[in-house]
Amino acid sequence: MNAKIEGFSGNLIEFRDVSHHINDIPERVVISHTSLTIAQGETLVLLGRSGSGKTTLLRLINAMLLPSEGEVLVQNRATRNWDPIRLRRGIGYVIQEAGLFPHFTVAENVALVPTLERWERARIATRVAELLRLVGLDPREFANRRPRELSGGQRQRVGVARALAADPPILLMDEPFGALDPVTRAELQREFRALAQRLGKTIVFVTHDIREALLLASRIVLLEDGRIVAAAPPQEFLHLEHPEVRAFTASMEAPPGAPA
Repeated sequence: MNAKIEGFSGNLIEFRDVSHHINDIPERVVISHTSLTIAQGETLVLLGRSGSGKTTLLRLINAMLLPSEGEVLVQNRATRNWDPIRLRRGIGYVIQEAGLFPHFTVAENVALVPTLERWERARIATRVAELLRLVGLDPREFANRRPRELSGGQRQRVGVARALAADPPILLMDEPFGALDPVTRAELQREFRALAQRLGKTIVFVTHDIREALLLASRIVLLEDGRIVAAAPPQEFLHLEHPEVRAFTASMEAPPGAPA
């Protein structure tokens, strides 16, 4: 699979002085005057506490939300100027608990976007089998199961496969491993890191877990109260002097249950 966009180079996603207000009420600011570029093939992790604006920033990329001020560009086109359906079908999206359709089989869940794109049936079947194998699920065993017949980790694997089904250049992931037990979460983190390196997708990954950010990111962007307060590759990030960075790095040293 090839994530390269034919005829396109440079920054795949760009925020230009973007603000987002709830219901466009200026006093209810979620994102404030944010500028950010995300290069093709980068794995960018949005790190921050609950309510810092991470998920809002993510949803601005696929036009689930629109900026109140400024512009968000995908492939040099403002999200306001995209057909939102076309934009979203070109962006894979993975959320916590996978968000699978319970009445669909695993194969039908993975095949959703290719089916909407009117791929030929044989091509869809080949793609579904390929992706299930890619995420570590034997299609002979899992293709005809329903989501209720899967473990949490297996559902997340199916969610990743579904997001990759139409080979989108961009993958958005909103705390996809947050609801899993620690052992399964660690396994999926390692597998996803290897998968990301193989596929070369542009990935934007939301988390509040600094260990996860350090493991997966090529660059970490830290948000606080709707603003970017730090941005650096993982090893540089650990040495930044911003108080919010220090709060997160201190949390790695705190014993379980202790305040950061």
